[in-house]
Parts: sequence; structure tokens; C-alpha cells
Amino acid sequence: MRAASLTRELGHDFVARDLSADQLDEVTVHLSELLDLVGGAEPRQQSIPSEGFAKFKAAIPERDQAMRHQLFADSIVSGAANPMGRDGSFWREGDTAVMDVTLGTVVEGTPGRAHGGIVAALLDQTMGLVNAIHHVLTFSVQLDIFYLEPTPVNQSIAARAWLAQRTAHAVH
Repeated sequence: MRAASLTRELGHDFVARDLSADQLDEVTVHLSELLDLVGGAEPRQQSIPSEGFAKFKAAIPERDQAMRHQLFADSIVSGAANPMGRDGSFWREGDTAVMDVTLGTVVEGTPGRAHGGIVAALLDQTMGLVNAIHHVLTFSVQLDIFYLEPTPVNQSIAARAWLAQRTAHAVH
């Protein structure tokens, strides 16, 4: 997770700074070396835990616990082990899922504002956590969002999600 965190930090700094041509050349050399090193490792096998999601609610920490939600540490949205992830903190308050994250410059849509797509992905992940709290593995069929204000970068933001209604749909 530390390597992923440093890679995320590098991404934020890379887009937030005006590097000279010489600096870019030096960065390129180092990144090429790192890519060769990482590319030489064995591919990782990913799967859903054998016990499924039956015990998932218990694995989601309450806010006062020191743990972070890391069942899917490699998630592109929230995974701390994914260098492209947003490294958000997720916890539950009863049956409510809560997400806290600070979005950096790398996800700007316009200066000082986060791209709406990444905000939608964070909301989708928070709502997915609600499903897991209720022992249901699902996927989003439709996600409608009305943005009332822009989402700032470099400031902590939070989202809360809870189950308001549950209906069954047949999947074919």
C-alpha cells in the first residue's frame, strides 16, 4: 500500500507541477526502470473470497475503529493498494455506509474542481458498500446524479449511503 500511495502522490505532483524538459527526461528514465521492475513480477490472481460476502458486514469497520475498509484493496475507486485508486476511507455507522476522501489535482475536470465521473464512481462505491452491509452482491444498473455544486479538490469530502427501498428484479 505504501508503494501505491507514493505512486498516487507522484501522479498528483506530476500534474500539479511544471517540469522542465530535462526533468521530464530524468523522470522518464526512472519510470522506464520501474516499469521493467514491476513488469517482471508474476501476475496477480484476483478472486472473490471463498466465504463470499456472508461475513462482509463484520469486516467493514465502525468509524471509531482504527481499521480501513480494504476488502477490495485494489479497487480503482477506493483501493489503497491501487496506485490509481482514490484511497478513500470507508466505514459503517449501523447500516449506513460512509466514505471520506480527499481528491487531488490528478482528478480535476476544471481547475479546482473534481471531474464528475470520479465523483460518480465514489458515490457508486459507497452505495455498493450498503449492499454488502446487507449481504447482497450487486452491480449498478442505472446511476442518476444531479450535481448541485462542484466538488472541490484538495479538500476532504464525505458521502453517506443507506438502504431506502429494496425490490427484486429478475436477471436473465
